[in-house]
Amino acid sequence: MDDLSEHSSNTLVAANGGKPAGGVPADGTGVLEIDPWLSPFKDVLKRRYSKAKEWIKKIDETEGGLLNGERVDRLPAWIKYVTQDLSVSPAYDARFWNPPKEERYVFKHQRPKKPASVRVYEAHVGISSPELRVATYKEFTKNMLPRIKALGYNVIQLMAVMEHAYYASFGYQVNNFFAASSRYGPPEDLKELIDTAHSLGLVVLLDVVHSHASKNVLDGLNEFDGTDHQYFHAGPRGRHDQWDSRIFNYGHHEVMRFLLSNLRFWMDEYQFDGFRFDGVTSMLYLHHGMGTGFSGGYHEYFGADVDEEAVVYLMLANELLHDLYPESITIAEDVSGMPALGVPLSLGGVGFDYRLAMAIPDMWIKILKEKKDEDWDLANICFTLTNRRHGEKAIAYCESHDQALVGDKTLLFHLCDAEMYTNMSNVTPLTPVIARGMALHKLIRLLTHALGGEGYLNFEGNEFGHPEWLDFPREGNNNSFWYARRQFNLPDDKLLRYQYLNHFDRLMNLTEEKYGWLHSPQAYISLKHEGDKVIVFERAGVVFIFNFHPTNSYTDYRIGIEVEGTYKIVLNSDHKDVGGFGLIDENTRFVTTPLEWNGRKNWAHVYIPSRTALVLALE
Repeated sequence: MDDLSEHSSNTLVAANGGKPAGGVPADGTGVLEIDPWLSPFKDVLKRRYSKAKEWIKKIDETEGGLLNGERVDRLPAWIKYVTQDLSVSPAYDARFWNPPKEERYVFKHQRPKKPASVRVYEAHVGISSPELRVATYKEFTKNMLPRIKALGYNVIQLMAVMEHAYYASFGYQVNNFFAASSRYGPPEDLKELIDTAHSLGLVVLLDVVHSHASKNVLDGLNEFDGTDHQYFHAGPRGRHDQWDSRIFNYGHHEVMRFLLSNLRFWMDEYQFDGFRFDGVTSMLYLHHGMGTGFSGGYHEYFGADVDEEAVVYLMLANELLHDLYPESITIAEDVSGMPALGVPLSLGGVGFDYRLAMAIPDMWIKILKEKKDEDWDLANICFTLTNRRHGEKAIAYCESHDQALVGDKTLLFHLCDAEMYTNMSNVTPLTPVIARGMALHKLIRLLTHALGGEGYLNFEGNEFGHPEWLDFPREGNNNSFWYARRQFNLPDDKLLRYQYLNHFDRLMNLTEEKYGWLHSPQAYISLKHEGDKVIVFERAGVVFIFNFHPTNSYTDYRIGIEVEGTYKIVLNSDHKDVGGFGLIDENTRFVTTPLEWNGRKNWAHVYIPSRTALVLALE
């Protein structure tokens, strides 16, 4: 009896550390030395002791893991804050985030109302600085929010917020769905960013990635319980070959709950105002849109290739958001043209508010790569800009982050190429290449803005023609930040010509804010003259005139106008303040003549220089 002592764990063990001593048996019957009355039950004691030891052995070997003995070490699926120390490991560590009450951010401002016209500024916190490092939530709040507001945008679309271990994935390989990326700062800083945006009347959308997930095991959802099918489809169906990631099993009840609760979390915890759903095409189809062309035949949208479980999830997601948050905005990134994607659930649609007009940037790049200026097909340009499904709202754009990635070129870089490095200074002569590039940059963006949809999107930096592509630090570039930044010093430098493009972008948005063409019915195009390279259309009572001809300017050019009256210039791409030549007298008035022209009830004469756009409105 002296050989046994009471351990701190309330277990009787041998005094020498648990090894049998002094003849004490190691089969669970040592207790008989204390209470001999238990002798008749020694077989029971042995049996339960044996079972307990078997479990202890299993637990010691697996640390509470699976029955097959595999050790499972995972971050909680709902973890709200994770950090990464690359000097130790690329894998994230979970952090319990529960700051003291006095350190918790308290929201002070109400969410803004859903704007009638949606002008979206697509932004990435980490690159929002000219410096060679990762920018922070705090810096974005201080430096970017006032800039975005001044430019006339009313919606911010924040990318790469959901935590992702691989920075170069642009935020699209999500590891932790409930964690805001810690590389930009703590969660409270993101809350301050969103609240400050609300104080400025800016709506904030999260670029949400529910189309797939990182294949990481240690700090992701992959093989969370040791199998490959807890959150995802088993086998090949659960793997996206092109993205090297995992595909959710949208038909699984708990997966549905996980994803829907994820949307509510971002809306409630951080006060986001809605979402841009990434990779919707991949969700809609079992082939994920890979190796498949869409002809527009309805059999492609309602046949055996459609992942109906994913479609139903998107329907539920939109219904949840619009039911609980009536002012929320949802945007779908779909290249396939799925019918009814932007139709409410009550009518049998999927329920998105907007869809991205993804054919438009592809068209502009193809033109700039393959066509001479004099060979531009204006009819095809107008068709592409106006080709959208009836009753479904689209967000038009010339270029997004996709067109800025390494290996591609921004719009202005396509136009000016290497001369951007040498001839964008006001102290150097204006070369033909730069003059052409700046003029067409303004015309392309305004035409897309005015004709292309019911909303407009710009990726940060492109408003002033940001040079070069975007490339995140990675092994292939020696982990350089040189291209993983936005050089906002360029438009702020009064010696550089970037300021003019930046100013034109602002005037374009402010003019739309005043006249509201984005939330007005689709434009009436009265002229697409292939020889003159002139486009004329009306929308929201405003007259748009574009002369894309590389050399010809036109005096007394007759255009049709529906509503009679005296018109004034409200936006002029040739104004010197926006980098033009100043060839047009801003005080000119255009008085209509009540005679039919080009299908309109009236006509007027205008002077429209080469590569110039004019916007006219009633005086």
